[in-house]
Amino acid sequence: MDYHVDQIDRVIQNAISVMEDSKVQVFEICEAARRELLSLTHELETVLQETSDTIDKVDRIERDYRLARIRLTEVSRDFVRYSERDIKSAYEKATQLQLDLMVYREKESYLKARRDELQMRVKGVEVSIERADTINLQMSVVLDYLSGDLTQVTRILESAKNRQMIGLKIILAQEDERKRIAREIHDGPAQSLANLVLRTEIAERMLDTNDLELVRSELIDLKSQIRIGLEEIRKIIFNLRPMALDDLGLVPTLRKFVQDFEEKTRIRSVFETSGKEKRLPNAMEAAMFRLVQEGFNNALKHAQSTFVSLELIFLDDTVRMFIQDNGVGFHPDIVEARSKSHSHFGLIGMKERVDLLQGKIEIESTIGQGTVIKINVPIKADSRKELIAHGE
Repeated sequence: MDYHVDQIDRVIQNAISVMEDSKVQVFEICEAARRELLSLTHELETVLQETSDTIDKVDRIERDYRLARIRLTEVSRDFVRYSERDIKSAYEKATQLQLDLMVYREKESYLKARRDELQMRVKGVEVSIERADTINLQMSVVLDYLSGDLTQVTRILESAKNRQMIGLKIILAQEDERKRIAREIHDGPAQSLANLVLRTEIAERMLDTNDLELVRSELIDLKSQIRIGLEEIRKIIFNLRPMALDDLGLVPTLRKFVQDFEEKTRIRSVFETSGKEKRLPNAMEAAMFRLVQEGFNNALKHAQSTFVSLELIFLDDTVRMFIQDNGVGFHPDIVEARSKSHSHFGLIGMKERVDLLQGKIEIESTIGQGTVIKINVPIKADSRKELIAHGE
């Protein structure tokens, strides 16, 4: 036994050494990306300010050019009152303003294109930093496990390997979920609000032109953008924790989820229930909802299906759930083996959730004939179900 422990110790120490070196390299890459992000952010701020100044300049030149055109028309009509010199001066001023307007409009177009390019580059670098941070987090978690007491590690390897795997995956899944939410807020509402600020500034400057139709059109567009942003925020809130789940229960929440899924994906979706509907413990309802979310997302991402159905059956002491699609199907054994070697929270994540609920799950799939996921969960499960609520 000591011989095996020594072997495990050498393997672990080598793994720790390699991962620590890799972590340093990832950190250096991440720091380089942060420096690039800082440089790009400063340049973007400069371009944004220059764009704003140029827009103001274009507005002023347009106003002066309109006045110059009016002046040119006035002196050209009244040959008696104005001399040829006055007409020439008015013409030269209008021509110069026209040239200036062309130049600054071209500059405004260039600055807007540069602004869009910088925003895309900033977003790309942010994604790279986020990925590097994720890798560092995963490596830190693994290093924490590997750096523990060797006797403890050996015991875990021998008697509690699956439990540790579940704990690790739950930790990583929680961090991935936090990053996904942050990314959704950054790419959605945050970008929309930044755009709204810019658009309101433009609308404010338009007021000086007294072109009420143009201002009205801009305000209508702003109202539309605000509605879109509000809808994005509501979707993020719903994905975090549907309020209907606490207020109305599992069945109404699932019915709305299936309807929204069909509208969003254009995949025909059906939801049916049977038996006497009843409210379940909060933790169980949350876990059942997440199981349906995961099942439908798998059908969307991997199955290439055109139809998905959900059936919920209430029995006296059990809830049964059937999620079925008409997609391409797969070999369950192969997919499960691959899932165990990766850190994603797919079908194996569903199995772990059901296990925590003291339930059973069966996955039946055939190539070309779709997939059926069968879940049985006892209603009177013990307090372990509360782990699901905390994991949400």
